[in-house]
Formats: sequence, structure tokens, C-alpha cells
Amino acid sequence: MTVRPTPLSSALLLAIAAPAIAHAETDAAADPQRATELDGVDVHGERVRAQSSKFTAPLLDTPKSVSVISQQVIEQTAATTLLDALRTVPGITFGAGEGGNPTGDRPFIRGFDSASDIYVDGIRDAGSQTREVFAIEQIDVVKGPSSAYSGRGSAGGTISLVSKTPKLEDFVSGSLAAGTDSYRRGTLDANQVIGDGIAARLNIMKHDADVAGRDEVNSSRWGIAPSLAFGLNGPTQAVISHYHMETDDLPDAGGFPYNNPFTSGPNVALNGDGSPIVTNRDAFYGLVDRDFQKTKADITTLNLSHDFGGIVLRNITRYGDTRNDYLWTQPDDSKGNPNLFGTVWRRTNARATQTDSFVNQTSVTGELETGPLRHSFNAGVEYSSEKTVRGTYAIADVRRPNGQTTAGTNNPLTGNQSCPSTGAATGYNCTDLTNPNPKDPWSATHTVTRSDPARDVRQTTRTKSAYVFDTISFSEQWMLNLGARFDDYNTHQFNPTAAANLQHLRNDTSFWNGQAGLVFKPVENGSIYVSWGTSSTPVGVDGGDGADGISATIQDLKPQRSRNIELGTKWDLFDARLSLTGAIFQTEMSNARVTSDAGTTQNAGTKKVKGAELGFSGTIVEGWQVFGGYTYLDAVVEDNGFALVNGVYVPSPFNGNAFPNTAKHSASLWTTWAPSFVPGLSLGAGANYVDKVYGNVNNTKWVPSYTRWDAMVGYAFSERYSLQLNVQNLTNKTYFTKAYASHYAAIAPGRSATLAFNFTF
Repeated sequence: MTVRPTPLSSALLLAIAAPAIAHAETDAAADPQRATELDGVDVHGERVRAQSSKFTAPLLDTPKSVSVISQQVIEQTAATTLLDALRTVPGITFGAGEGGNPTGDRPFIRGFDSASDIYVDGIRDAGSQTREVFAIEQIDVVKGPSSAYSGRGSAGGTISLVSKTPKLEDFVSGSLAAGTDSYRRGTLDANQVIGDGIAARLNIMKHDADVAGRDEVNSSRWGIAPSLAFGLNGPTQAVISHYHMETDDLPDAGGFPYNNPFTSGPNVALNGDGSPIVTNRDAFYGLVDRDFQKTKADITTLNLSHDFGGIVLRNITRYGDTRNDYLWTQPDDSKGNPNLFGTVWRRTNARATQTDSFVNQTSVTGELETGPLRHSFNAGVEYSSEKTVRGTYAIADVRRPNGQTTAGTNNPLTGNQSCPSTGAATGYNCTDLTNPNPKDPWSATHTVTRSDPARDVRQTTRTKSAYVFDTISFSEQWMLNLGARFDDYNTHQFNPTAAANLQHLRNDTSFWNGQAGLVFKPVENGSIYVSWGTSSTPVGVDGGDGADGISATIQDLKPQRSRNIELGTKWDLFDARLSLTGAIFQTEMSNARVTSDAGTTQNAGTKKVKGAELGFSGTIVEGWQVFGGYTYLDAVVEDNGFALVNGVYVPSPFNGNAFPNTAKHSASLWTTWAPSFVPGLSLGAGANYVDKVYGNVNNTKWVPSYTRWDAMVGYAFSERYSLQLNVQNLTNKTYFTKAYASHYAAIAPGRSATLAFNFTF
């Protein structure tokens, strides 16, 4: 039986327990056995903290919902990608790729698309990709509008990856893992002191695996992340690092079509309820000899800092080159083939994109006193430039039996996407719904070529910013957190294939955003806060490589504005070994872009999210650790513009509908137990609950709720060697992780098991 939390029960829990959304401060120093309780975890006796210097107070005193996914949690759950790790944080769902949405990381935080709000060490990580965790120390998730901290976008929050950097100690750690579904993975983390205050660190990863429960799908990637630091024992420090990763996958970006393709006509009666059709969960509609996804990321960072006796001046310069090339099969239902014939049209989605980014950020942090007031501040300026080139892959036309030609992905028997039959006569563009053959020899009669680079779409986005943050302490009990940021934003797109009057698109704008929070500390280890924050989402915020690209219909529109008010509390218990946090909030987006039936787009919409969060992280009793939380989101499209009905414009029929890609209820738990009577043994279990999620604003396409269970058993033979067995999706649950607005939903992997040998010296 599945117990579903309700808004009332959530409110009661908030009132009784007074905590939510974990900031995950675990204190290894307070529990010296922790390093051996959890096999293969390199703790180094340090408390996990949010790493952003823009937080001018400890997390306990920061008036913002922040979750920190520690390296411990990443390793215990056997997470290998960013999305794996984010699954442990409730309130985050994932979007699918299609059309303007490239395949890659597309998280939604509190109902808002955050694909362009991912940062590495405080710098925006532009370009679509699937991010790894082999070179990551921890992941910070900031909830709620955060443009004051991070600039454009950030309507739902931000995700910041904290890189592993050199330390003044020698160690070598790593892992060798194998498992079901051809799983093979190896990682190495080596740190060496090579001089006075000088150290080098090297992280390496190789990963190969099939996808559990899916035919033919596989992933292959490798990465290397070297870094070199100078002056680690002095006031002047320099860290230079490089991150390189390549992937070569047979992608499972599709899944299964929805069961209600018809919007009108005589076949409407054949529609189902809007959920995906699953006749055989192993069914893969892609083609082994055609589909691919290859990505490559090269990111170089130079971090310079000098401590002037408590005042730190820092400069970060980063250059990144990210490439994402793919052609994958989408099980398209636009012609109703699954309902009419029990077949699927193999639609292709293709992209060849490259994003070059340059960022330079200079900041100063420190503390000072003005009379009786104490200030902890951070101020800085930033310049960024992102250049995206976007092309595609073209499939040659094919000849029909009547001598005419048709598009290479169409059925030559019908000349369109209708599939009354399957097999060679259809050019293998049509396949069976229940038993598709991914090894159909499609390429024998079709050619695929990279589109002419001269016709690629080119977009350049430049931003100049200045910001300041200050935490003012009036006494030991009262603090005021203030922050403001100004962004001068310019984006230009050139499309050589468009009509002459549409070739050059641009949006030039500027905007202010703010953050304010009042903190009351009734005791030293607890805080109660109220906060306010804003965000601005201008046109083309994703640099042309996502769902929010610039177009002729929206290039002149104003930024979408979001405002958040939040009441929360945070508590550190048991000598700061257990953290509890809680918050209730309301986020409202005004100037939301809506499209009328006439095809015009206006800043006329309103979206509102009301919610509550509960969370916990740390040690309850010696040997028992927990990490998780619960999120309730009442996300409503209050105003979606107007629709044309019988020649008259009336309010949109979608007013009052739920946000797409947003679960009303979500909860997660990861817990480990190291029994004292069996030294070296650790047991772990995890559960993730996600409520029903709609794919579209119409609320006609959806995926059902699910609960997923995971388990872990670890045994440390010594401080140096350990084994860890993880079983993912323990019950082999069939569920969907992504709901696209039309055509299909992405299915999750089935049950898998991995065994890792971990070592450290």
C-alpha cells in the first residue's frame, strides 16, 4: 500500500516538526567512526557546507532553502550522473528532449525549467550535456527565484556542482565496479603534495553499461579532470583545472507514445486517458545502425585569490567548449498509428551543436564593523559570452513505388507518417508497437549527412553584471540578509535559412534582481527566517540551445519576472550532527509568455506555486544516518492568455491547470546503518516517491505516480579496502521519469545491481 501525503498532513508535520529541505551539514569530526562505517567514502573529517561565496552567512543563518548533496550520499547511492544525484532531492522533476529541447540534463525545480541554471563552482555551465559526478565533491541545490545570486533565469532555483580541487595531503582512492547489464566502471582520485603549498589532483573515469530493462540501449563515456594548486598554505592561491569528458551512447531518449493522439475527428473514441502505452517495457523503437549521441566537454578554469587579512579578492576565468551531436528515434503518435494499427512511426530528432563560453568574475569578500553592526559581505562584477552554433543531420529523400519521392523518414508506401504496415517496404520507418526490431537494416537504403555548416544557426549572448550581498548582524539573535544584482543582457541570433526579414533576431535588455531576508535565532543552533527574492528570465535565456530560444514572435518581449516569499526554519541538533529545515513559500511569475490561437505571443500570463518543504540530513544516533525530505507543490497556471472560440476571444481553457513537469507530492529518503556489533558492515536503503506529472499545460498527457526502492550493502575489510553492493529499482518497478508535452514519455531503467571494490591509500 502506498501512503500519499496530503497538503493538510504536510502542514501538520511542518507545525509539529518545524523543519524542511535539508542543507545536509554532516559532521564527520563529531563521529570519528564514520569513515569506516560507510565503505569507500573519503570524508577527511570536514563538515559539508554550501560552497557559494555569495552566501554571506552559514547555511543555518541563510534565509534560503538550500539542499547539499554530499559526496557521501553520491557514493552510497552509486550515483554516476547529475540526474542520479538529484533524484535524492524532492521537488525536482526531469524534462524530456525534443525539438528545441536538446537531450541532456533538464531538471525542473519547483515547477520551473532549470536546464540553463546549472553552475560549476559558481559559474554558469552553458551548453547541453549529460553531466558526470566523478570529479564532483558535492552538489548544492538552491530553491526559489535566485537571479540575485546567479543572474538570468533561475526562476525555480539553481544547481551548483562543486569540483574536487587539490589539498595539502597525499592520498589515492578509487573504485572498480561491475554489475548486471554489462556494467563496468572505474574511477581514480589521486592527490599529491609536490612542493611548499603546491599540490596536484587527478580524477579519471571510464564507464560502460547497458540500460537495465531496455533492448540494445547503452552508454559509454570517459573523463579526466586534472588540477594544480599553488599557495595552499598562504594568502595568495592559484588553482588551474581542466575538465574533459566524452560520451558515445545509443540513446534511449524516447520511450513510449501516449494513448490519446486524436484531438478531433472520427477516431477520438479510440483515445485512452492520456497515459503512455506500454505493451512491452523492453521495447526500444530506435535503430542500432542509425541512432547515436556523442558529446564532448572541455572546460578550463583559473581561480586566483588573495587574502588581505580577512578581505579576500578573487578572480575566476573560465573557457568552455561543449559539443552535443545526436540522432535518435522518437516513438511518434501524431498520426495515431499505435491506436489505429498497433504500429509506431520512427520519427527522428537530430542536432549538431557547439557552445563556446567565456566567463570572468571578480569578487571581494570579507567582514567589517560599522558601529554596533557586523557585516559579512560579497561584491563582484562578471562578464560572460556564450556562442552557440546549431545545425542538424539530414536524411536523404527516398523514392516511392509510384516514382515520386518523399522525406527519408516517411513511409514510402503512404508518402507520409501513416504506418498501416511495417517492415522493409516501409523503409523500416514503421515498426511494431509491441515487438520492434532495433536491428532493422535501415541504413542499407538511407543516408545520413551533417547539414551544411554554412546554414547553421548562430547565437551570441553577452552579459555584464554587478552584484553585492551583505549579512548585517544587529545582535546574536537578529540578522538581515540583503542582496542585489544588475544584469545588462544582449542576445543575437543569425539564421541563414530564414526569410530575409527574419535572419537577424535580437533582444537587448537590462534588469535588477534582489534578495532580502530577516533571520531570528532563538538559540545558537536554530533559526527562523522570512525572505523575499526575485528572478528575471529574458528571451533566449538558454543561448539558443534549449526550450527558451529566441524567435521572431518573442524577440521584443520583456523578461518574465518571478517573486518568492518564504517562511522557514533551520535547526542543527545533536552537536550539529543532524540538520532539520522547513519552509512554506509562494512563487509567482508575472509577464509569463503565452501564445494565442492567432499565433502571437505576449507577456500576459501568470503562474503561481504554493508549497511546503520538509527535510533532514545527518546522524540520528551513532551509526544511523539519514538524508531526505518531502515537498508539496500546488503549481497553477492562473492566466494562460486567451483562446479564439467561435470568432470571439475568451480566457484560455487552460487557466487553473497544473504546471507541466511538476509533481504535487514528492518525497525521498536515503538511510544507512552501521551496526556496532558487526564492525565494517553498513546497510543502506532508499525510497523515492513522485506524484502524477503532466506533460503539457492542457493536462491531457501524463505519467503516473511511482515509488522506487533502492538498497545497499557495504563491508569495509579495513580502512583501505571495502566492497559495496547496490541494487537500483529493487522491485523492478515500471515507471516514467520524463513526460514530454506531446507524443511520448521516457521510461526509467529496470532493476540493476552493481558491486564495487573501493580502495584508498
